Amino acid sequence: MHKRAFSKRSMIGLILVAVAAAGLIYGVSPAVWTEYREDLIYLGRQHLYLVGVSMALALAVGLPSGVLLSRQRLRGSAEHWMQIFNIGNTLPPMAVLALAMALIGIGDAPAIVALFLASLLPIVRNTYAGLAGLQPALLEAADALGMTPRQRLWRVELPNALPVILTGVRVALALNVGTAPLAFLIGASSYGELIFPGIYLNNHTALLLGAGGTALIALTLDMTLAGLGRLAAARGLA
Repeated sequence: MHKRAFSKRSMIGLILVAVAAAGLIYGVSPAVWTEYREDLIYLGRQHLYLVGVSMALALAVGLPSGVLLSRQRLRGSAEHWMQIFNIGNTLPPMAVLALAMALIGIGDAPAIVALFLASLLPIVRNTYAGLAGLQPALLEAADALGMTPRQRLWRVELPNALPVILTGVRVALALNVGTAPLAFLIGASSYGELIFPGIYLNNHTALLLGAGGTALIALTLDMTLAGLGRLAAARGLA
């Protein structure tokens, strides 16, 4: 049943990616492709760079933080600590970008910091929720087998919490990819270089290409994460 559901979701995802790609390919003329080809490739790489670096930082901070908050000694104060990680979501993305620019300057660095902050909360919260929501009987069984706390975490808790954790990562990734075009406003290259001038200059072609490229990246990365989750489950890691 789970295999069927996953296959159905994968098929829907593939169809969405195909539709997005077809819209980009057939929605514009060959002359337009020739004009924008280099921009699309360069800006796509820059977009992926911003997303990749900021997500790597968010994972490096968010996963260990979620694990720590799920420990018994910190569970009672977990929601208070969670507000620290919520700083990137309580403020509008533009405000976070403006603050990062004021503190760091313009370019890639403030954009990465802002995207990192925007991506942090879903990862921390879902890691915490996945670990804190495990059945007590499962943990008791691990203790009865003589596992150390470290062994229990790596062999029992994280594998069983992985689906919930991956959901948080996918939400964070979607937020990250969708916010990355705004980095154009503080001097970082992304598909925002097509979207915003397209809006200001009423250039619908540039706007379509920038928005379509962003959507294609979001769908492709989300499908990749879903596939990795399925692979982990098939190998008994979740």
